[in-house]
Amino acid sequence: MKNNTRKLTQAAMIAGLYAAITFATFFMSFGAVQYRVSEALTILPVFTASAVPGLSVGCALANLIGFFMGINPAGGLDAVFGTAATLIAAVMTYCIGKSEKRWVRYVFAPLPPVLANALIVGLEICIFFEGAFTWELFAINAALVGVGELVVCYVLGLLLMYILERNNLYQKIFR
Repeated sequence: MKNNTRKLTQAAMIAGLYAAITFATFFMSFGAVQYRVSEALTILPVFTASAVPGLSVGCALANLIGFFMGINPAGGLDAVFGTAATLIAAVMTYCIGKSEKRWVRYVFAPLPPVLANALIVGLEICIFFEGAFTWELFAINAALVGVGELVVCYVLGLLLMYILERNNLYQKIFR
């Protein structure tokens, strides 16, 4: 029971942290061009399975609350599709995190959020903001979302991974 409580608490803390960081940087967290700093946390499934539900719930909360606050115009759609992208990316990152090779984790762990968000959120933005689907609009929106994710996940996410691995800090936090 103690272990389940610990994992639930970790997931809740990650969810709250994701939502809080999203709102602290709301001016660049929503829209077609976004640098959602909280996406740096998508590296956490490398260290703990609790990050998978934590990130998903945090993303859903951020998107829904952002909608009700008027800062996320895609709101309900974003709560469904953005959360699905985060869940898919978190599961893939967790699988990559099982690799014994450090270089594999550093090269590939930040990639699932970049790809999932570029494809899923890019499609969502194409349909919601543009009103119609064309391959050109989809490619543009996917590229815009992908570039933002790439910067955040590979710069901030890898920095976070390095800090957590240094002196085995992740073992103290996610034991």
